[in-house]
Amino acid sequence: MTVHLARPGRHSVPIHATDREQFTAHTAPLDAAARRWLQTTGFTGAPDTFALLPAADGRLAAVWAGVNDAAHPWALAALPKALPDGRYHLGTAGLALDDAAAALSWELGSYGFDLYKKSPREPAQLHLAASAAAQRGVLLATAIASTRDLVNTPAEHMGPAELAEAVRLVARQRGATFKQTVGDKLLAAGFPAIHAVGRAATRAPRLIELNWGRPKDPRLVIVGKGVCFDSGGLDIKAADGMRLMKKDMGGAANALGLAQMVMALELPVRLQLLIPAVENAIAGNAYRPGDVIKTRAGLHIEIGNTDAEGRVVLCDALAYGAEGKPALMIDLATLTGAARVALGSQLPALFCRRMELARALVDRGLALHDPLWHMPLWRGYHPGIESEIADLVNTGRNALAGAINAALFLEDFVPAELDWLHIDLFAWNDSARPGRPVGGEAQTLRTLLDYLERRFSRQSGEA
Repeated sequence: MTVHLARPGRHSVPIHATDREQFTAHTAPLDAAARRWLQTTGFTGAPDTFALLPAADGRLAAVWAGVNDAAHPWALAALPKALPDGRYHLGTAGLALDDAAAALSWELGSYGFDLYKKSPREPAQLHLAASAAAQRGVLLATAIASTRDLVNTPAEHMGPAELAEAVRLVARQRGATFKQTVGDKLLAAGFPAIHAVGRAATRAPRLIELNWGRPKDPRLVIVGKGVCFDSGGLDIKAADGMRLMKKDMGGAANALGLAQMVMALELPVRLQLLIPAVENAIAGNAYRPGDVIKTRAGLHIEIGNTDAEGRVVLCDALAYGAEGKPALMIDLATLTGAARVALGSQLPALFCRRMELARALVDRGLALHDPLWHMPLWRGYHPGIESEIADLVNTGRNALAGAINAALFLEDFVPAELDWLHIDLFAWNDSARPGRPVGGEAQTLRTLLDYLERRFSRQSGEA
């Protein structure tokens, strides 16, 4: 941890925040030499920039940091790896930063995946008063960093069993119950679609389940796609398409991250986390194009392409989650390249049956700088996923509307009366920004948590 919830020591350096609009007013009280120094260095309060103010003895007297606004989640993210090694605290000049944003942005600005290659230097340390807001910022950053670590870990060390162990560890920490159904036991337990996709791998497929909360609270089901590596199966991917497929369990990692937040903040819900964890591999017993697979819901799926495996494993998990009649079910999945073509890497696609809820979530995501974008469950395209010999086919008739086709496929396994959110995300930063290095990423978690807190707060009547 690089954020310490304690008073700063005597050698701690203050960080004063400002922005372009208020830079002149904020720096007016400084002496002429300090203002001249800021002018000389070209500092104007632009976001993600900073200036070091020297003391008369040559030591560092203060840091001035440019931010977007006082509550921006990446306000200080550019600083921990750029400032000189040492201890810092929030100063009293300039903008009064929100403690939650300061803690979150500093911790995520310090993040690095160092399991195999150590960082050349330790990030700078930030001391904050132990407020509830600062504690919340650290909590969110911890869950996001854990999500990133899971996605960044290569498939060799993050298979279905290792993913299950990560869930088991969280369950132990939070007093939740954990179970998993592994290998051929999936068939006896009624999860034939999960088994079909994962049966060719040497690492057994499984359904991972965590349960937490009080029986009288409303049930919340979170489902995450846990394809720990996706070769494409018999419809094998090209090399470029397979290169990043360690991240195809990004939905599961994000689902676990959201579950961590829910439990840590003790939301009044009865949480059920479900992760169908498989490796989509090639062997003599691999499922084939043209095969017809029975699902938990009783629907039969024709396999149009073995590389559309995510929706096949998710359908069993969604059907199982729906059996408990939850108040809300959310699934997160790195499901389609079509969503990335439509929206790029930074905008997860949101599918939701209620237009007003979808619009509210988009608005909250923009406000929280954790965006997602609404796409339609367009029923007019459903004939494209209807099979001649089965109930459904796991691919559309052509490449058009691929993300919508996948969402419509999943919708058939979610009862019409159930409130359901489907999020098709990338779970990866393909370019670096402050606090968001290239690699695994948590997407929409802060937005979803905000919605869950509003919806399930004991004082809230929001639907």
